[in-house]
Amino acid sequence: MRIVWLMVSLLAIFFAIPAWGSGTERVVPILLYHRFGPVVRDAMTVRTMVFAAQIEYLRSHGYQIVPLREVVAYIRGVGPPPPPHSVVITADDGHQSVYTDMFPLVQRYHIPVTLFVYPSAISRASYALTWDELRVMHDSGLVNIQSHTYWHPNFKIEKKHLAPQAYEKFVAMQLEKSRAKLDQELGIKVDMLAWPFGIYDEDLIKSAATAGYIAAFTMLRSPAGPSDNVMAIPRYLVTDQDTGKTLGRLLTTDTR
Repeated sequence: MRIVWLMVSLLAIFFAIPAWGSGTERVVPILLYHRFGPVVRDAMTVRTMVFAAQIEYLRSHGYQIVPLREVVAYIRGVGPPPPPHSVVITADDGHQSVYTDMFPLVQRYHIPVTLFVYPSAISRASYALTWDELRVMHDSGLVNIQSHTYWHPNFKIEKKHLAPQAYEKFVAMQLEKSRAKLDQELGIKVDMLAWPFGIYDEDLIKSAATAGYIAAFTMLRSPAGPSDNVMAIPRYLVTDQDTGKTLGRLLTTDTR
């Protein structure tokens, strides 16, 4: 009887082990930044000292900053759950302050971040990063660089102005040319996309999947988890006011 009881117990333990993504869902806040600097110039600017304070808050309150790709693997069901109290840091657009202000803090704290850039501005627009700066950040091993389409269009406006076939070609160009340019300049694997202005629909999702993207990100304010559409993963837009308890409330809010 003792042997039978032991076998039953072992079988119960074996079949109780959940597969990745099953059982209790773990959700992870993905933070979204745009620009940094000594003063707030617009709603998208976070002062550099505030960003440093936000990182200190995360560290002192037991949060672990993890690579975005680990969370994507979990959401896709091909990777394990991230550690408890995980958080992800991303930055959109490719503003020059990402290199001058954000990157030194990324190096100081040795944290992983993901940048979503639109290549048409790189080394061309006065406000934008250069390809050399992107290479330095990529070579640090801390910065993953991904696509924000080729020139950050508003797909709602373009859809109104273009004929259906022309719009379809335009979308394909924005998605494919961005990947090709980033690969050409940096020699990197580009398979994640941040939707410009957070705009997406079912047709855009299908186009992104056809173009080779395995995950895409919105600006919906919610933690990310396996119940999300992997092509519309939510992120929290972080502002200069998100400090201390305000940041804490953002990190612990589940609006779904």
